Formats: sequence, structure tokens, C-alpha cells
Amino acid sequence: MPAVSFRLALHTWTLDTTPLAEALRTARETGWDAVELRRIDFVRAAEQGMDADAVIDVVKKSGLPVACVGVEHGWMWADGDVRRRLLRVFAEQCERAARLGCATMMSPVDVGAGDVKAAAGSVKEVGDIAARHGVRLAVEFNSQAGQLNRLDRLREVLAQAAHPQCGLLIDAYHLTRSGGTPSDVAALGAGEIGYVQFSDVPATGLEPGKALNRLPPGHGVVPFKEFFRAIAATGYRGYVSYEAPNPAAWARPPAEVAREALLATRTLLS
Repeated sequence: MPAVSFRLALHTWTLDTTPLAEALRTARETGWDAVELRRIDFVRAAEQGMDADAVIDVVKKSGLPVACVGVEHGWMWADGDVRRRLLRVFAEQCERAARLGCATMMSPVDVGAGDVKAAAGSVKEVGDIAARHGVRLAVEFNSQAGQLNRLDRLREVLAQAAHPQCGLLIDAYHLTRSGGTPSDVAALGAGEIGYVQFSDVPATGLEPGKALNRLPPGHGVVPFKEFFRAIAATGYRGYVSYEAPNPAAWARPPAEVAREALLATRTLLS
């Protein structure tokens, strides 16, 4: 296929056991275009005595753009004090993203099950929060979730919400594990995709409910050339983020992990 050009981001979960400052340095030195940050990156820093201002300063000094900032999941069907706390966290993360010059937020769906109309209402609510901060939310279906575990199911929720600041997060790993295909992605309308993540799915050893087995592209069963072609066909030209949590990778030197994944990705995109 013709070369597809995407900006490549390294997700901090890929280097989960590496301190943030070192992970940022590793991403920069191995050639990644940007990084993706998580809520837990800020939480862990706070536990070490670093406030959000200090974290933002460290990230800015790394010189790497931030492709996306994650929020804490669970807000779709939460209520009461739990819901209020999660919405405060959501707004807090949006504010941090804006300060970092990042226009994209991400959130996984809730792992349980609930009413689709209620989920759509929650998407509208967080979409309004995102809009107030000048960012857009990408919502990720989770192949191991109880209900919103397929692209079509999440698409139904977002269609009901119909919020301009909310789109789909397409993850190659979850798409493949849910039985989805690149043709499902190619059928999406222009602007439906808000963000993209990727990693490969092992050919064997899959267990329900477990997803810390992700691999570099080309090491498993995901048809990546077709996947990236389908993403491009929708008109999406944003970042694609390598999110590959795997204890085997965490036990290796972080630069080795980051370099291997970047080379594998560039090879498939060429």
C-alpha cells in the first residue's frame, strides 16, 4: 500500500515501571514524535511529592508534544459522590491537557453494564466539560468489558449523545480481540475517530479479562497494513499511540522496548 503518514506517540503505560522523567527522555531519544499521558502519571507523581505544576513543567521541558491525556474511567454509570469525584477528575485532567497544549482526552468505557441512554447522557455531560477546556474526548471500547466491548456498541452510545466534542478511540488491540476488522473501521464516517491506539494481539494464550499481553506490531495477529489503511481512509490524520502494557516488556531496558516498537511501526507504515 502507499505509505501512510501518522505522527507516532508513545503511551506511558508501555513503559509503566519507568519513572516519568526517564520515560519522557526515552521517548525523545528513541525518536517518537510525542507521548500520551495517563491520570496515574499525575497520581504517582503526587505520591512522590510532585504537584501537577511540577509534572507539567517536567513534560514541557522534555520537548515532546503531548498527543493525549487520559482520565479516570467509571463515569458512565456512576452516581452520587463517586460520580461527582470522577467528573472533578475529568475536569482536572482537561485543564492539565490544555496547559500542555494537548487537544485530545481519552477515556475507556465503564467495564460493567448499564443503560445505553444513561451512558449517552454521561457522554454529553463530559463532552460539555471537554468543550469548556477546548479539548475533545475520544472514548475507547474495551474488548474485555461487560457491555461496551465492541465498536458497534460504543458507536450506538456516541450516536445517541451526538456531542461534537466526543468521538471514538479506535485501538487495534481491542478491535481485534472483539472480533472487529479493518473494514469496520473503514466504514466509519469522517470525523468519527477522535484518537487511535495500537499494539499487537498474541496468536495464542489469550485469557478472558486479561489484556497485559500486548506486543509490538508485526509480532501477533493484527493485520496492521489493512488497519492503518482503514484509519487513513476515514480522513483521520492525528496521532497514533503505541499502548502496549506487558510485564515482559517492563522487565527489559525501556530504550530497547521503545526503539523496537518504533522500528516495527515505521516498517509497517512504509
